[in-house]
This record gives sequence, C-alpha cells and structure tokens, in this order.
Amino acid sequence: MRAVTAGLFHSVDGVVEAPNLWQLDAFDEVMGQEMGAFISRADTVVMGRVGYEQWSDYWPTAAEQDGFGTFINAVPKLVASRTLSGELTWQNASLVEGDLFDAVRALKETEGGDIAVCGGITIVRELLFAGLLDRLTLMTHPVVAGSGRHLFEPGDPVTRLTLDRSITTPKGNVVTDYSVRRDG
Repeated sequence: MRAVTAGLFHSVDGVVEAPNLWQLDAFDEVMGQEMGAFISRADTVVMGRVGYEQWSDYWPTAAEQDGFGTFINAVPKLVASRTLSGELTWQNASLVEGDLFDAVRALKETEGGDIAVCGGITIVRELLFAGLLDRLTLMTHPVVAGSGRHLFEPGDPVTRLTLDRSITTPKGNVVTDYSVRRDG
C-alpha cells in the first residue's frame, strides 16, 4: 500500500502558512538534501485549489528550475477543489473527481511511490484527521513568524504521532519525521 505523506515548513511558534515570508536565510545544504529525499520518494501529488492556483502561476515559468521545480512540474498532480472545473492548464494536473477521501483511498491501493500532499494546509489537516495521512515531516525553522495559519488548532481531535527521525541542520532547522499512529 502506498503511503500518503506531507512535508511542511514550520516556524517555532507553529506557523505553516506563507513560509516564503519568514524562511529567509534558513535554507542550507542539509535542508536541500532533506527536501530532495522527501520528493524522491513521491510520484504523485495531491493539492488543494489555493496551492494549485499559486503554484501553477509560478513554477511552470520560474526562471530557476531547482530540484523542486523540476519535480512539481513533471509529477502527476491531483487537485481537490469545489470551485475549479474543466481541464486544468498546468502540466500533469487534473481535478479529483468525486470525494477526496475516496480518491486518496483508491490511490493508496495502486502501485507506486509515496503520495505527497503539497501546497495545502487544509488538505493536510483533512487527510490527517480522516486517518489517511501516514507520515508527517515538519521542517521547523529557527524563527518566530508571529502570525499566520497553524497546522494544529484548538479543538482538533487527539492524534498520536510516533517520532521516526529528527535531525538538526547547520543553520538550526529541525527536521522531524513522524508516523501517524492508528491505535488512538
């Protein structure tokens, strides 16, 4: 069975929204290697409408096609949206037909690599609390963002995670890999 994974940039105060506003100088060679390892395991991406709209405007024409740009442009992308319709313009992108949870369950049963959830806090939350997210990677930068959306909110259900691995990069980023426990 394929694993559904999510990797999010994360501030010390828990913000995951708009990391481009607070990451600044936090990237280093080890962070790049970690991101490369994450995307190398995935051969399908699930994303939400907002992430799709932002990234489809940027990545296809980005002057610098780094490892992530090359990956995200080429990989099959399933876009969950209640408002988009018709054919999507970004290469290898298609709308999820029907229920997102049913589509992800069916995709998990197929052959292939990891299914990475990218560009969507809402989608990560929905899949996590529906019991469909298998692994969560948080890349915590040594910064207090101050404001922005958090991955976890008051009133969320108790969700147990198992720490599989943790490393600290030379610039002080802490990369933690968690498995989502199914035992309550």
